[in-house]
Amino acid sequence: MTDKEQYKVVEEPFYQPQGDEVELYEAAYAARLPVMVKGPTGCGKSRFVEHMAWKLGKPLITVACNEDMTASDLVGRYLLDANGTRWLDGPLTTAARIGAICYLDEVVEARQDTTVVIHPLTDHRRTLPLDKKGELVAAHPDFQLVISYNPGYQSLMKDLKQSTKQRFAAFEFDYPTADVETSIVAKETGIEPELAAKLVAIGTAARNLKGHGLDEGISTRLLTYAASLIRGGVEAKAACRMALVRPITDDADIRDTLDHAIAATFA
Repeated sequence: MTDKEQYKVVEEPFYQPQGDEVELYEAAYAARLPVMVKGPTGCGKSRFVEHMAWKLGKPLITVACNEDMTASDLVGRYLLDANGTRWLDGPLTTAARIGAICYLDEVVEARQDTTVVIHPLTDHRRTLPLDKKGELVAAHPDFQLVISYNPGYQSLMKDLKQSTKQRFAAFEFDYPTADVETSIVAKETGIEPELAAKLVAIGTAARNLKGHGLDEGISTRLLTYAASLIRGGVEAKAACRMALVRPITDDADIRDTLDHAIAATFA
């Protein structure tokens, strides 16, 4: 199996377009522009990238960024083995070599001194210097870099530099409209649309509490969790409390408010 085959998205990931984002992404890829995807947690950013990689027929390499990630984790490092030392490419280098879409998920979680390594790949140079190896990797013509993050979690300590932001074309995502979200939950989990609509109504009510006791509303992802539990035989109210309320708050008053909304919806 080749590297391209290894990272190929074989089955079509379900994605429900909310506007013209599919066509705009295709245009960005045709121009090989690096892309930034912004939006709240669980609104479909990663699924969108997976869907586009499948639609374009390109391999996808995903990196879950975190504060302990170093530049070597992205570009590669020398390893010791029985025969001495050998170089192992990191995911960013692999993607640049084989012409994959490299997706850095929640990129602001990585340290700024780590993310600067992407700069030469996101301008006219399209190169990646491997300083430790003394090699300059020219990106494959099919290579594209995609990053995502949740602007709601931004802070002075966790934000992208302007010098990084202005290297990307950007998409701004939000939770879908109620009818689109209902369709997504029903299609994703196989539950009846009427039940999906009830779950979406609870999600909408919780999102209205953002900034008034909740840091973040109920995501589309959590709605599919609740739907999957219900489809598996869990009683609706219990499934909603387990999947929709308990993960997002420890505040007793907010929890009671949401529990009452669930009880009213499934009365």
